[in-house]
Amino acid sequence: MSLPPISRLLSSAVIGLLLATASASAADLKEIRIDWATYNPVSILLKNRKLLEKEFEKDGISIRWVQSAGSNKALEFLNAGSIDFGATAGAAALVARINGNSIRSVGVYSQAEWTALVVPKDSPVAKVEDLKGKRIAVTRGTDPHVFLERALSDAGLSDKDVTLVLLQHADGKQALLRGDVDAWAGLDPLMASAQIEDGAKLFYRKPEYNSGGVINVSETFAEAHPDLVKRVLAIYETARQEAVKDPAALEEALVAATRLPEPVIEKQLERTSLKTSKIDAAQRQAIVEAGVALQKAGVLPGDVDIARTTDELVDDRFTLASR
Repeated sequence: MSLPPISRLLSSAVIGLLLATASASAADLKEIRIDWATYNPVSILLKNRKLLEKEFEKDGISIRWVQSAGSNKALEFLNAGSIDFGATAGAAALVARINGNSIRSVGVYSQAEWTALVVPKDSPVAKVEDLKGKRIAVTRGTDPHVFLERALSDAGLSDKDVTLVLLQHADGKQALLRGDVDAWAGLDPLMASAQIEDGAKLFYRKPEYNSGGVINVSETFAEAHPDLVKRVLAIYETARQEAVKDPAALEEALVAATRLPEPVIEKQLERTSLKTSKIDAAQRQAIVEAGVALQKAGVLPGDVDIARTTDELVDDRFTLASR
């Protein structure tokens, strides 16, 4: 049924007002807030070379950099509205989305085997089953946490069979080296540091349980500024290509940012792939599998549709490959 003339006029006025408001919002934006992290090598090149600053200078938009110490921190910042873009693991982003964090995963910064279960060099622990009754350092809401839960489940255990000691990644490493915990769900480059400098053992590795690194943006920002999201990702892609072309410069940047020795950073980069900037079918499936595994382990509610939530999370409209 067609609208009466007055209703049509009102409807057009409302649409016009919304469009004008959106346009004004974009024009009024003065700052883009984005994180950097030592587990995200590309972000360090991006920051050091001021690529985003150069891109948005003509728009009068400044860039504010915030360090994330782990996926959990990046997700906290996104949820609080203190950053617009945050780098996390794919599985961590899914868990956050299920728990009400309104984010979209719009790109990839790396695909890496960045987590494993770690014990001191003289530990008698040789398999996951040996962890029963032990103390394990882990950072909740991160890929190492997801990895640990999946490893325990595969061994017929759950987090009820161990004592989780909730620490940020750097503190977890120190707790392991001090002997305060029996094992640690590690994260590079700290994990590589423990391995190279302290002889720690990565006794349980499963590369396919690492869900890869995704760039997330708040839904509010994505809907208000879709063109800016595309531009940020395009500059991220420039940094990724520069990292691939000049791995020595990437290593040098990471050494400076982390203050870790070259052999440690070499080990981290050995386990890091920068082959793509788009969340492909394989990575999407890895995120789904992580969610299903956490559901079976009782970490996520059984009534959540993991595949549908992953589809809601992953938004590839903004990446170069989909434009």
